[in-house]
Amino acid sequence: MQDAGIPFHNIQSGALRGRNPLTASRSLAKVTSGIRQSLQILEEFRPQACFATGGYVMAPVAIACRMRSVPVMIYLPDMTPGLAVRWLSRLAQRVAVSFPEVADFFGHKAVVTGYPVRAGVVKAIEDRQAARQMLTRKLGLELEEGMPLVLVFGGSQGARSINRAVWQAAPGLLPACQILHVVGTRDWPLLEQEGPDLPYTLLADRYHPVAYLHEEMAWALASADLAVARAGASVLAEFPLARLPSILAPLPGAGSHQAPNAQKLADSGGAVIVEDRQLAERLEPTIAALLSDGSRRLAMGAAVGALARPQAADNIVRELQRLAASG
Repeated sequence: MQDAGIPFHNIQSGALRGRNPLTASRSLAKVTSGIRQSLQILEEFRPQACFATGGYVMAPVAIACRMRSVPVMIYLPDMTPGLAVRWLSRLAQRVAVSFPEVADFFGHKAVVTGYPVRAGVVKAIEDRQAARQMLTRKLGLELEEGMPLVLVFGGSQGARSINRAVWQAAPGLLPACQILHVVGTRDWPLLEQEGPDLPYTLLADRYHPVAYLHEEMAWALASADLAVARAGASVLAEFPLARLPSILAPLPGAGSHQAPNAQKLADSGGAVIVEDRQLAERLEPTIAALLSDGSRRLAMGAAVGALARPQAADNIVRELQRLAASG
């Protein structure tokens, strides 16, 4: 936010779930403190509308806005709402969602806007050749023309199960592709210990590990022929816009929104799901099958591309303007 020149204020908040009485009381105290902080910010800022995203962290702001009669619009990027969004939607006048089937959770309050994608991704996809040139120049890569590029990432921290499965599979895959592997800052030190054994220079030159990508991720998405990733909410927007076929390994565990996100792309025909526990045995053959079938990858790209809503940001802005005017 601050990098974009937008004023930013920290506030306190606490999770809206948990059965432990001590944890619940601490969370309630943090939320109460956050409401007081939010009320002070509202007095100084005087907003006409509130746009809230995220989970429990937005609770104090939404509650404070309700207390000051500031209309609230919540944006839900995922395919299913968490507890915080379900509860706070009662305070909101509008709930913006990415796809029509999600609107059913919120009745008349729902508006389907799509998932907004940052301008850098849109620009990169408009000129894929220029994006690949920028990617190679900024990262110092040597990418082979005509050789499929597999983009692997698991979030800013990385995903250890994906990393290890890719390291295991790389020697068998690199004769048929090149891999741009965003290892993540947490697992970057493991690369030297557990990274792939690539005895041939040709194979080693096709494996490109990096710790983290920021602005370069837009160029990577535009350059890739296939992605291997978790199923965070961003894949619901970026992969359709990039027409990028994918293999998704949703983050396991109770409370994760990733399984429904992955299923949405899989149901479209644009993704294949490999469960986290099956990565070690299934990732290499799944990638190999898609690399050997260019027609299938093209069909998957077209299928997932049908989900794209490039005007999502404009849709959200229009709804906020209407909400502010009504307030």
